[in-house]
Amino acid sequence: MPRITKDDLNKLVQDPSGDNRAETADKISREFSTDTLSESERVLAEDIFRLMIRDAEIRVRKALAKNLAQTPLVPHDVAATLARDVDEVALPVLEFSEVLNDEDLVDIIGDNADSVEKQRAIASRAYVSEIVSATLVDIGHEDVMVDLMSNQGAEISEVSLQKVVNDFGDNERIQKPMIERNHLPITIAERLVTLVSERMRSQLISRGHIPEGIVNAVMTQSQESATIGLLGDGVEDRDVELLVEHLYTNNRLTSGLILRALCMGDVSFFEAALAKRAGVSLINTRILIHDSGPFGLEAIYNKAKLPEHFFPGVRAAIEVARETTFDGGEQDKERYSRRMIERVLTQYGDLGVEFDSDDVDYLMGRMLQLPSERAMHT
Repeated sequence: MPRITKDDLNKLVQDPSGDNRAETADKISREFSTDTLSESERVLAEDIFRLMIRDAEIRVRKALAKNLAQTPLVPHDVAATLARDVDEVALPVLEFSEVLNDEDLVDIIGDNADSVEKQRAIASRAYVSEIVSATLVDIGHEDVMVDLMSNQGAEISEVSLQKVVNDFGDNERIQKPMIERNHLPITIAERLVTLVSERMRSQLISRGHIPEGIVNAVMTQSQESATIGLLGDGVEDRDVELLVEHLYTNNRLTSGLILRALCMGDVSFFEAALAKRAGVSLINTRILIHDSGPFGLEAIYNKAKLPEHFFPGVRAAIEVARETTFDGGEQDKERYSRRMIERVLTQYGDLGVEFDSDDVDYLMGRMLQLPSERAMHT
């Protein structure tokens, strides 16, 4: 590539036309981006850039932006000025420049709240921090949200994701990239599973957010029933605690939900739910449930203010949990759930458990969705 010469500068002085300025800007910025200039040449080029970023001709500034957008060598003041220019100049810098920091991006978003294209460029950056994502979400342009949700390099907080679901939960353009993200907090999945259309089922399954058998039940059950379907294999204790906290905050950590979860074998959810409702640490709650004799369970159960008439069924379910472990075989989760439900339904008559009709209907319906013992052994 030709070096910057005195002839280039003389030509620029003698023929300061827009065409010549644009040609010179392109040549100098391309050579600068290769990092082959000497120290004196680099300083000279930077001084020229500082003059050209104020050029009245858009094509001059555009030539600079095109060639400098992806080089980390460009001075911060030059990159920041180009990023605040008209869209034609600013977009490549906003999308690719690593010189811009979070403060730059947040300020540019705030100053360009109506510029969807600038925000889309920022949302498409290789890396987007939580604070930048939150600023974009607060403005909430639909096209920007599609780009942001589609960007696996974007860090998006749970609070921001909740706002997106609040504002766009029924929008399939945004549902799809949300479901396709590498990780979704369980609280977000809990909300999405009741909002997505039938066409989204395959996406939910293929991304591994929800097992196929649970998805089929979720689409026909109430939101409480759907929640239980999220507590499948591989869910971390912290995720369960976050879900419990989310449900409690939204007044949805109901006794019916807790009982249903336990009857599906989700003991971790039951433990975390009682701990939250009773205001007792999770460790102590587990001790009371499992290790403190026959009265520990009843004590923590009562402190959680759960209905008295549910207790015999809860006690029966805990007994099954103590007696039954996963055997590691095929469909062991299904066999475990079936034994749990069968025992609780048996206790329905023998122990005088007074389930609400909805709870019984749910458990009976869930039984029908589980393979029979015979089918699981054929």
